[in-house]
Amino acid sequence: MNKILKEKLSEALSSVLPITLIVLVLSATVAPMPVGTLALFLTGAVMLIAGMALFSLGTDVSMTPMGEGIGAQLPKTKNLGVVIGLTLLIGVLITIAEPDLQVLAGQVPSIPNAVLIWTVAGGVGLFFVLAMLRTLFRIRLSLLLFVFYIGVFTLSAFVPNEFVSVAFDSGGVTTGPITVPFIMSLGIGLASIRGDRDAQDDSFGLVALCSIGPILAVLLLGIFFRGGNPSYTRVTVPDIQDTRQVAQIFLHGLPEYIREVCSALLPIIVFCAVFQLVFRRFHRLQMEKIGVGFGYTFIGLALFLTGVNVGFMPAGHFLGRQLALSGHSWILLPLGMLIGYFLVTVEPAVHVLNRQVEAITKGSVSQRAMMLSLSIGVACSVGLAMLRVLTGISIYWLLIPGYTLALLLTLFVPRMFTGIGFDSGGVASGPMTTTFLLPFSMGACEALGGNVLTDAFGVVAMVAMTPLLTIQALGVLYKRKQRRAETAEMAVGAGEDEIIVLEEGVPHE
Repeated sequence: MNKILKEKLSEALSSVLPITLIVLVLSATVAPMPVGTLALFLTGAVMLIAGMALFSLGTDVSMTPMGEGIGAQLPKTKNLGVVIGLTLLIGVLITIAEPDLQVLAGQVPSIPNAVLIWTVAGGVGLFFVLAMLRTLFRIRLSLLLFVFYIGVFTLSAFVPNEFVSVAFDSGGVTTGPITVPFIMSLGIGLASIRGDRDAQDDSFGLVALCSIGPILAVLLLGIFFRGGNPSYTRVTVPDIQDTRQVAQIFLHGLPEYIREVCSALLPIIVFCAVFQLVFRRFHRLQMEKIGVGFGYTFIGLALFLTGVNVGFMPAGHFLGRQLALSGHSWILLPLGMLIGYFLVTVEPAVHVLNRQVEAITKGSVSQRAMMLSLSIGVACSVGLAMLRVLTGISIYWLLIPGYTLALLLTLFVPRMFTGIGFDSGGVASGPMTTTFLLPFSMGACEALGGNVLTDAFGVVAMVAMTPLLTIQALGVLYKRKQRRAETAEMAVGAGEDEIIVLEEGVPHE
């Protein structure tokens, strides 16, 4: 276990170090940062490294095997009503547990937190049921994506503009560090009981559908909710005098996030315990290992959330504001892309997805190729988000062409890459996006005098969109590589046949 933990720490360090260096260079050059804010950021970076390592280790030994076990066991009940009911319950519980959703709900105070959270949870629960039924009954994912995204954009035409960005952001934040490991492993478990040749392809796509439910739910909320126009909570950058204050701020924040993680994980742990009592899926040693894994997950997530919320959020807001006021606001575009390129590597759920993709494809799609595709996609999305901040163009001008192209690509790429691509969009838009990129956009938008709700909100939606394109582009390359390999294999086979024929024609002495 110590060796694995060292590997996880090394992986976390290599993920966090680039974005830390970028912020340090910016703070020393174009965006001088108060020493107190910088101290918060650096302390947060250390907590991120420790939190990511422990969380990654914990999900490997707890969330993943438990999710796969539940996914494989549910259809064996042979009662579709029970399966649907349990799937709906799981979807609602893990969504309420998602820390990213709490962050977003807190930044849109004109909609009561409970209303927004339960609306989003209901959307995820219903679409989780749909995703489960799709896997069991072998419904083509691209067909459902076409139908529901057409429905999303049609419905959004009847919703106030302030709700549209929040709705698309909701679809991104619900698939974070709690949701993704559990949903993806459950999908693998569901697909494992089928045993047909398409089962591997259909093990992906659950996250993709679960990202659509919240968008539709919040759009409907925008039509029927009469609580006034949405507003947002400004990010405050604390005025810090010395290092003791830095320690006090983190010590004050840590218990809050420990309570948040407790309330997030407890329903899942209770559900898993009841599942084990009823079905006896795991033996005693497995349950002990899973219990230890939940402990690692708890500590890691508490450290991670404290680091990003207390350390990264004020730094992101301050950097965005200073760069916008630097007199060269265009610099937001290239610097935003650079930050986005490296920031996605810090998302905990991204590493979970990449490991599972490499394992299921038996190395055909490597973690490195996945990470490069995601980094390029997120860099482009942050660049587009900064373009919106600078120009105020409607999010529709980017989302409609982007999703249209992503849906058209589903007709040309292997089925597996459709699932991976649309899953990647939800995975990439995790806590780092909501606690660094969103405040970064808000700070820049406030400094430029723009409308934060229409111009800054939506960055999560942009981050969730572009990986759909880059991962499916990777699928096109994979398909070509596969065809070339098959052609070469056929040529070698034909050559061997020719040699055999020639040998048979040689007379024996």
